[in-house]
Amino acid sequence: MSKTKDKKSAGTLADKADKYKLYQKSVQEPEHEMDFFEQAYKDAFDKKPKILREDFCGTFAVCCEWVKQAGRTAYGVDLDDEPLNWGRKNNLAKLKPEQQQRVTLIKDDVRSNSTPKADILAAQNFSFWYFKTREELLSYFKTAHGNLAKDGLMVMDMMGGGECITEDQNDVRKVGNFKYIWEQASYDPITHDASFYIHFKFKDGSKLKRAFEYHWRFWTIPEVRELLEEAGFSQVHVYWEGTDKDGEGDGEWSRTTKTGSEPCWIAYIVAVK
Repeated sequence: MSKTKDKKSAGTLADKADKYKLYQKSVQEPEHEMDFFEQAYKDAFDKKPKILREDFCGTFAVCCEWVKQAGRTAYGVDLDDEPLNWGRKNNLAKLKPEQQQRVTLIKDDVRSNSTPKADILAAQNFSFWYFKTREELLSYFKTAHGNLAKDGLMVMDMMGGGECITEDQNDVRKVGNFKYIWEQASYDPITHDASFYIHFKFKDGSKLKRAFEYHWRFWTIPEVRELLEEAGFSQVHVYWEGTDKDGEGDGEWSRTTKTGSEPCWIAYIVAVK
């Protein structure tokens, strides 16, 4: 058999790729999330949180990071079996047995009251944008409010800026031995319906196209704040990232009430029960 045939039979790097492993390497930063959760909770209640509920948890990497600290419990909620099963084999299995016992996974709609009251309820990576109508999002926020302990808060992230709604624009980043590509495929200024895709490209030229796809409503911060307040939250804070001398993000987040226009930004919304 020729070397050419050997290469073809071996398949491309894209054929062999694990999309969830690539996603965790390029998108998720559980350690950073833990730091921010603790900061936001201390700002609100001047103490440490113990119980986390991760909505739209996917492979629940954040839950697994959470329970690495003694005395903490985590609940992950998601409707999709595939990422939950992947997380069991690749994230949960890496924890110590005692830590594993403090992670509970629930296949259910995030609008259900199916967990004990949490200190922190997280809906990260713009996941709540899945709800496209005011009624749907308000219903979710009301459920989230009900799933929180008396001293509880909800944490979400948001993105915005003109560059984030420009169609046919790709953000390409090199991550290890592959490239992560975020495609902004479409945006409707009337409905705010938007479609985004994640692709991965490898050094052999192969590509894992539309490994993940998102069809969301592009919500704005004022809309989300108003709905959270209507859902019963007592305070809603925006956390904005500071900048270094070169104008780049410095990793320091603080409550902000006013800021300047930026072509592309990410912020945290923290809603206090």
